[in-house]
Amino acid sequence: MSDIPASPPGGPHGPVPPVPHGGPQGPAGPVGVIHDIGYRHYDGPRLGRGSATVALAVHTLRGVFGLGRPARSKIIPFALFGIMMLPAVVSIAVMAMVQQRAMEYTPYATIMQPVLAIFLASQSPYAVAPDLRFRVLPLYLSRPVGLWDYVGAKLAAMTVAMFTLLAVPLTVLYIGELLVDMPGSPQTSEYLAAMAGAVGLAVLLASLGVAIASFTPRRGLGVASVIALYLLASGVSTVVAAVMESVNDYTAAGWAWLINPFFLVDAAIPVGLFGTEPAAPGAYPTGIGVAAAIVLMLALIALSVIALIARYRKAASR
Repeated sequence: MSDIPASPPGGPHGPVPPVPHGGPQGPAGPVGVIHDIGYRHYDGPRLGRGSATVALAVHTLRGVFGLGRPARSKIIPFALFGIMMLPAVVSIAVMAMVQQRAMEYTPYATIMQPVLAIFLASQSPYAVAPDLRFRVLPLYLSRPVGLWDYVGAKLAAMTVAMFTLLAVPLTVLYIGELLVDMPGSPQTSEYLAAMAGAVGLAVLLASLGVAIASFTPRRGLGVASVIALYLLASGVSTVVAAVMESVNDYTAAGWAWLINPFFLVDAAIPVGLFGTEPAAPGAYPTGIGVAAAIVLMLALIALSVIALIARYRKAASR
């Protein structure tokens, strides 16, 4: 190795003389040569695992709303955001003109559940499908970012996106109520209950959506799978509750409403913890039903996270 020069003639950044065909020749035959191709070392601060995880979450969140992507990627998320804002704007206009509320806070999510479900179905595959399709997950995990960090970043990004989609209209509606100066005191407790429900709903929906979408690298299949789950859950919930009410079994009907994740969160947080009126067409189960709704919501979130970890552990091993 003593015959190998430390750098090309002319210094580390000087011109490299042409190498004869077959490589340079030394006293003992062909020898190696080091070529300077212009790579530069990174001498800046290394922020570590936490900053890498936050950067991944921010990158995913931007992508969910189409930021940094082609213009067509922004159409669906911003169109759905505009639809979510529409009831709040109309309600503020009604309050200003006739001094009556057109939209309550806690039923906002359940009334707009088709829009939230479409947003979840259309955007959650973006958070996971490209990395699976192009098999770049081992590259992420070769850095300080671990498996739990990766999954946490994806879930955090989708949770913030879902919460933003619901919290912004609720906040605009509340600010509009304060500015219009409606008769009586503002409905601050209802607004806080709705915001708490928005947090629980965002976590549950993001967990379910990302977990389902992670099982296929194709975005189209991911969209169809999430939509199918929502349609199945809402359809079964409505049909079973209607059948139970038709035979006057209102207790069973109350449990049937919990099949729908939107009504499940409503029963667990706004109704169960804050005592608001149910957003479902019927009443939820009382007593142990509140605890059951909370436990079921947490169990669905935990199962979704476990499924994500198992899915990505398998994908990273390939």
